[in-house]
Amino acid sequence: MYDGPHEPDRDPDRSGRPGRPGGDPGEDRALGPTPPHVPATWGVVGFALGWLVHSVTERWGTPPLVSWAQPLALVLVAAILAGTAWSTHRAVHVRQERLAPHRAVNRLVLARACALVGGLVGGGYLGYAASWVGDPSELADERILRSGLAGLAGVLVVVTSLLLERACRVRSGADDN
Repeated sequence: MYDGPHEPDRDPDRSGRPGRPGGDPGEDRALGPTPPHVPATWGVVGFALGWLVHSVTERWGTPPLVSWAQPLALVLVAAILAGTAWSTHRAVHVRQERLAPHRAVNRLVLARACALVGGLVGGGYLGYAASWVGDPSELADERILRSGLAGLAGVLVVVTSLLLERACRVRSGADDN
């Protein structure tokens, strides 16, 4: 049943602003860039987990082989991110176009997620590769090469993700128009 125009809650979160959660009334929450230490931390966690994969799987059976599909898939993801970053940069910063808000948020979320996952996966593959250094196994060299390339491709995913995130940036006064 319609009962006239709806007025927003005047102060639902006690912040002094209708409908805006949290913080002081004068505080403007802006989304900042991903700090470099965040993907690096995920990379260190991934490195430790990748190192553990070798010892745990060797104890219980055969350690996994890394095929060429893994590094190639990560390179494909990095290429897609790079293309998206380039087109976003051209649209927003060169042609001064305005992205639809949902597209800008989608690209930013994609960039953030890929930066974190790329750090974890890249670190994992580099840790797995490092765990095989000096191992006398006949497939150690193959595992080192493919895992190392997959790890570098994971780092490339992080770099292109951060570039996409940077391409999504707008001047702080750009929405005031």
